[in-house]
Amino acid sequence: VMLNIDKARKEKGVAIVDMADFLGVRAQTVSDKISGTYDFKFTEALALQQKFFPEYDLGYLFTQAVDTA
Repeated sequence: VMLNIDKARKEKGVAIVDMADFLGVRAQTVSDKISGTYDFKFTEALALQQKFFPEYDLGYLFTQAVDTA
């Protein structure tokens, strides 16, 4: 299970470590949240959207990605 934010992150070249540094958490924490192991806090989701992905809708970024393969 991956969130759409992972797709957007890869398209824009945003590293997980950059997201983690911005939030003040470990890269593994962000990776776990993107993969669905843990949930993002609303404040984290909003901060990431505003900082790295302002052109994307918040709801889109944090919903489960649909695998089209």
